[in-house]
Amino acid sequence: MFPPDAIAENLTAVRARIAEAARRAGRSPSDVTLIAVSKTFDAGHVRAAWEAGQRHFGENKVQEGERKIEATRDLPDLRWHLIGHLQSNKARKAATAFGTIHSVDSVPLLDRLDEAAAAAGARPEVLIQVDLAGEATKFGAPEGEVRTLVRAALAARAVTLTGLMLIPPWHDNQEETRRWFVRLRALRDALAADGIPAAALKHLSMGMSHDFEAAIEEGATMVRVGTAIFGARARR
Repeated sequence: MFPPDAIAENLTAVRARIAEAARRAGRSPSDVTLIAVSKTFDAGHVRAAWEAGQRHFGENKVQEGERKIEATRDLPDLRWHLIGHLQSNKARKAATAFGTIHSVDSVPLLDRLDEAAAAAGARPEVLIQVDLAGEATKFGAPEGEVRTLVRAALAARAVTLTGLMLIPPWHDNQEETRRWFVRLRALRDALAADGIPAAALKHLSMGMSHDFEAAIEEGATMVRVGTAIFGARARR
C-alpha cells in the first residue's frame, strides 16, 4: 500500500492548493469539496485518507465501490460518490450504495435511478454529466438536452438534483481545459436565469489532479482528485 504518511502529506498539499486557488478567485476554501478518487486503490488507502481527515470518496464502478463501502462501514461520516459512467442495469445498486451520483446523462437512466431509490427508501443526490466537447469516447448529455434532463430531475420522486458535472478533453496544461469549465459555469448560469431553483444547481463537479486549480478559479464546488493523493495507478 502507498505509505499512510504519504497519503496524509499529499492530502495536506492538495488542500493547500485548493485553498490558494479559492483565494485567488475571491472564494472561501470551504466552498470546495474535495473528493478523493479511490478507484483501483483498496480499502486500506481509504482508511489512510480517512485517518488524515478525508471524508468524501469517489469511485468509477458500482461493484468496486460496493466492496470498499462494505469494508469501511466502521468508519463514520464517509460519503461515497459515483463519478464514473453508470449503466442502467446497475442503477438499483447505485441508488442505495452512493450518496451522490455525478454521472446521470439521460432521462431513462434518471428514471431507473429514481424508481430504484424510491423503492429502497433512498434519497441520493444526483448531478447531470454534460458533454460539451462532443467526444466520442466520453459520456454525458449533449448541451442541447440538458434542460430536458434538468426538468425531469426536478420532477423526480426520490433523487435530488444538486448540479452539473463535466469531464473535459484531457490536456496536461490546465489553461487548455479552463475554457470548458467556463462553459459549464455559463450553462449553470443560463439554467438559473431560466428559473431553475438555485438548490438544484449549487454544485459544479469539475477538475481533477491535473487541472483542479483552474476549475476552482472558474467556480467548481467539487473537485475529483486521485493521483495527487494516492499516487499513480498501476496499469491493469
